Amino acid sequence: MKTDTADAHWNAEWSGIAADSKWLTPEADVLAWASGLTPGARILDLGAGVGRHALWLASQGFDVVALDAAPEGLSAIDNAGGVETVLARMDALPFEDSAFDHVLSWNVIYHGDEDILLRTIAEIRRVLKPGGTYLGTMLSIRRLPHEQAKYTGREIGRNAWVFDAPGTDKIHPHYFCSAAELLALFSGFECLRLEDREHEKPGSWHWHLILERLGARP
Repeated sequence: MKTDTADAHWNAEWSGIAADSKWLTPEADVLAWASGLTPGARILDLGAGVGRHALWLASQGFDVVALDAAPEGLSAIDNAGGVETVLARMDALPFEDSAFDHVLSWNVIYHGDEDILLRTIAEIRRVLKPGGTYLGTMLSIRRLPHEQAKYTGREIGRNAWVFDAPGTDKIHPHYFCSAAELLALFSGFECLRLEDREHEKPGSWHWHLILERLGARP
């Protein structure tokens, strides 16, 4: 069963995105993270959407590659210009080992089951240079009861849920985890920051994490 299917939802979203969409504004966490990076560093924006982070990072002088599985988002980035775009799946990155100084993936890699997630994390680890950082988000297990209160859901695999929520990406698999589970998933990384944060909607708990790639080899 294919579980990393949420790009179908987001491709439709990107094709009709409103000019005032929140998905066009960079996150404060990304701006703060970037302020501490070496100027000109090579960054992979994994799951770049319409490029709110990739385009901003490029404007700050970073060497950015925007990757997504949704072509409509990449088309928007191409129209803006200045950023290399790559159409690919997150668990099969078409890059050489240690190709990037840093990797960013905002609200992306939890779209799938644990198998997809582990393969994606292994790919992030492979393409990231030792000592490089990963900035990302994951869904907190604290969020799951809020989703269950709103929608009928079923667990399709350990920690992976789908919900009867037409018109949203929740009809596609989402992975929820605790802090201990999250850290176990990211073997080969040292945790620099981990915070369980509620986003704009009540109950919308996300892990915000910054990790450092350890070791001398992928």
